[in-house]
This record gives sequence, structure tokens and C-alpha cells, in this order.
Amino acid sequence: MYKNYIFDLYGTLVDIRTDEWQAALWKKMAILYGYHGANYTYRELGAAYGKLVDKEKAAVRRRHPEFSVIDIKIEKVFRRLYTQKGVRPTKALVMFTAEAFRCFSTKFIKLYGGVIDLLDTLKANGKRIYLLSNAQRVFTENELNMLGLTPYFDGICISSDEECSKPDAHYFEALFNRYALKKQESVMVGNDYISDIGGAADFGIDSLYIHQLISPEIKGELRSNYTVMDGDVFKIKELIVRKK
Repeated sequence: MYKNYIFDLYGTLVDIRTDEWQAALWKKMAILYGYHGANYTYRELGAAYGKLVDKEKAAVRRRHPEFSVIDIKIEKVFRRLYTQKGVRPTKALVMFTAEAFRCFSTKFIKLYGGVIDLLDTLKANGKRIYLLSNAQRVFTENELNMLGLTPYFDGICISSDEECSKPDAHYFEALFNRYALKKQESVMVGNDYISDIGGAADFGIDSLYIHQLISPEIKGELRSNYTVMDGDVFKIKELIVRKK
């Protein structure tokens, strides 16, 4: 079977719910910024955050017109929320602010049942495991460590680092070039029929689609080689892991 197993993270290995626009979040963030001399009302802070996100996206598009789907480094936004109020934050403060934002906006986070069993089985059979996630490193690195996933990966790509996201082929290429992967030896596992599965199909690799509650509604063709429609991670092992 395959040598390289490439996983999406959120909605595939990790079940998570976040809400970044709840008033309670922005009230807490306004207090945090105020502690460090950047005084906002919570409404002002939320509006400024949205504007800075849009501004950073526009800057990335100018730098990378070749990318069809871009991403940004969200820590740049958190830094600018300080500097536009005349505060020069340290790197440590910016990172702490991003972490606080993620904590306040997360309702819950946990592994799906069967994830550790699947990853252990892959390792026991000599397979290599990679992460290709549309995510922010400042959030995701901590969550990978917290959930005990980091040691399983032979390579990690996070979209904020690359300023490019799935399903853009440039993002798949970044992973394959960095770790010298061969397409015929690789399979993508994900829960998004466009980003994960469509992206894999366009890039020319096999894929397995797993449907979870947070998966986008399938409105077009599902172009996966394998499907698990009931969210049962244990079935992934049955479909695409074989002892050789």
C-alpha cells in the first residue's frame, strides 16, 4: 500500500469548536490589551482585528499572486493591534496574546476516538506520517503538543508558515519538495471534500475522505479513492493500512 500518510488536522484527527466573534472573547481581549497599555473598547478591538486581517491578506496576495488560496501569520495582526495604539510589544507578549485569544475562543478540543490507535499502527508498520494543515502555527503547535501528536509526525506543514493553503497545489508541493515524497507512494486523509480531497486529486495523489460533524456540506463531486462517511477513524486502518 502507501508509504506516506498525509493528514489534515482539524476535523480529521482533532475535534474542535471555536468562536472568534463572540462578544465575551473580545471583552476579555480588550482587558488583556489594556493591561499592556493598548486601550480599546471591545467593539473597537474586534473591528480593528477584522480590518487588519483583511489588510494582511491583501499584502500576501500582492507578494504571492501565484497562490490561489492564501493564508496569513495571525501574530502580525496581534502585534499591530498593539503598535497602532503606540505600544511596542515584545515577541513574547505577542505570542502570549495569540495564545490567550485561542484559549478564550476555543469551546473544546479533543482527539477523535481511534486516532492514537491509527497512528500507532502506521508507525508499527514502518509508515511515514505527515501533517498538511490549514492552520496558524501560533495556535496549532501548542495544540499538537498538548494532544501528544507532535512525536508521530515525520514532517509538518502549516499554512500560515507558507502563506498558502489547501487546495492550492503550491501548498502540496511545499510538503512534497521539503520531504522528497513521491506521489504514487502517498495518500491524503482529510474531512474537507474541497480543500483536502479536491486538492489531493488536482495534485495527483490518492485520498481518503472522512466525514465529521464539522465537515463542509458536500455540494459537488467527492473525488476520493476511499470514504468513511460515519466519522469512524478506526475504519481508516481497515481501508488504507496493510502490512507488507
